[in-house]
Amino acid sequence: MSSFFKRASDIVEAKINNFLNRTENPNDTLDLSYEKMLSGLQETRRNMADVVTEQKSLEHQMEAAQLEIQHCDSDARMAVQVNRDDLAKAALAAKQAALQKLQMLQQAHDHIVQQSQKLIAYQKQLQDRINQFRVQKEVMKSQYSAAQAQVKVSESISGIGKNFDDVGDALQRAKDKSDKMQARADALDSLSDSGALPDPLDSRTQTERDLDNLRATAGVDDELAKLKASMAPKALGDGTEKPATSPAN
Repeated sequence: MSSFFKRASDIVEAKINNFLNRTENPNDTLDLSYEKMLSGLQETRRNMADVVTEQKSLEHQMEAAQLEIQHCDSDARMAVQVNRDDLAKAALAAKQAALQKLQMLQQAHDHIVQQSQKLIAYQKQLQDRINQFRVQKEVMKSQYSAAQAQVKVSESISGIGKNFDDVGDALQRAKDKSDKMQARADALDSLSDSGALPDPLDSRTQTERDLDNLRATAGVDDELAKLKASMAPKALGDGTEKPATSPAN
């Protein structure tokens, strides 16, 4: 049973990865990575600000401890001058406590300075990497956009793009319709010439139309014969044909 669920989990994961790979836009992924790096840089700067704030706080406490040491030393000298050894010892004890406090503050300050220097070096390194990644990102985005445009143009030229999926079918359907329309036009012309399709404006019968066509044809033939006779050269009295006179110049 466990192997079944493991296999099912692998199938689901594979399908999710396949879906993400198909829907992922590299440009968006690069921009997101760049934004995350900038966020990391901002976080580093905030940490640096906290460290520097702590460093400044320690430095102020160290200055206060030094002033306290000086004040205790002054009190001890004044007590010795008036023969108050008890007060001098108390002042010197306070001075020792202030010295110990200053020593602890100095150690903490030295540690903070080391952390600050490390953060400064890390920030510089991170800034350099971000600048380098930004250049690489823009180059990769340009290359991807150019390749994407080339693919679209190639798909358009080759006719395999999504906008050209039905072009072949559309052309075939248009050709089929054109052929059918031409066949219908030829059929109508043939029927009209044969007289099978009567003219709605012509009230004559088919016999009357045929006779009228025959008379028109005969009339044309008679006119042609008369025209040829009138243009034929006339014969002279000696039996020779009179030559055609050329037009006067």
